Amino acid sequence: MHLFDQIKEKAKRYHQIIVLPESYDERILYAAETITHEKLAKIVILGDPAKIQAKADEQGINLGGVELINPVTSPNLDQYISNFVELRKRRGKTIVYTEARELLTATDNLYFAGMMEHSGDAGGQVAGAANTTGNVLKAGIQTVGLASGIKTVSSFFLMITKSHFFGENGIILFADCAVNPNPNAQALAEIAIATAGNCKVFLDVEALVALLSFSSKGSATHPDADKVTKALEIARQMKPDLQIDGELQADAALLPSVGGKKAQGSPVAGKANVLIFPNLDAGNIGYKLVECVGEAEAVGPIIQGLAKPVNYLSRGCSVDAIVNLTAITAVQASQS
Repeated sequence: MHLFDQIKEKAKRYHQIIVLPESYDERILYAAETITHEKLAKIVILGDPAKIQAKADEQGINLGGVELINPVTSPNLDQYISNFVELRKRRGKTIVYTEARELLTATDNLYFAGMMEHSGDAGGQVAGAANTTGNVLKAGIQTVGLASGIKTVSSFFLMITKSHFFGENGIILFADCAVNPNPNAQALAEIAIATAGNCKVFLDVEALVALLSFSSKGSATHPDADKVTKALEIARQMKPDLQIDGELQADAALLPSVGGKKAQGSPVAGKANVLIFPNLDAGNIGYKLVECVGEAEAVGPIIQGLAKPVNYLSRGCSVDAIVNLTAITAVQASQS
């Protein structure tokens, strides 16, 4: 069974409420129809219900079973605004009621969607078809907030390779390849822990986490390698039961013959299913090389580190991409 088939089966089982804020993009409406038909999630679309329905009717889209909510007239709006003002206050940021109202009734609907999640009225959110990545993440951080014990929002890719030899039946998690340009040791440790959790969620196996470097176990001396070994110490302190090791070169992390020589006795070397890159240069280049040269399928980026899932789409995304990311978000939501 293909990974996406497994993810969709999980999504059907959990049937989470997922909010799609961008009703003004017809791709969202087509996706909502498919998601509802396949029972992957309970979909909420934000915007003027009359306009949404008119656009759906014009395109022949069936929105039966989809909930349409207008943030401006929602009976929950005042409570969401009050909650948002209090959230900002607790985080040391002052915002007045009128400013909060403007954000929660803005036409992008991102802040209202986030407060739905914060208030428990939705399990996750998918946006970005018509908004920038920065705006989606900013709204998510300010409303949903960070996961407990985590200060770093990051991302991971599910890399589906053609060789069943690598990772878990050919699937490896790569992080962070899309968000953090140069994470420090603390951030690397948090990225490793978050990605390990998602390995369990999506692959149903325990994570074997390799902190990657150009050095393996002291084979080179450099501050960049030191950062990775420091991240290992922090990760082990934060989560003592995590199977993690570093610093490891990529071949030592993935090939048993090399791992046995370069990192004898390592619980991870030669069999890693999670690869943590030391910076965004390495991560972004790495996943694209594996995708292009290795002909792997790259699923993501999938955002992690938030209290509840907020995932973003490419603005050039297809309807299928929206459906697939919604299924992924539903699976994440079941664990938050």
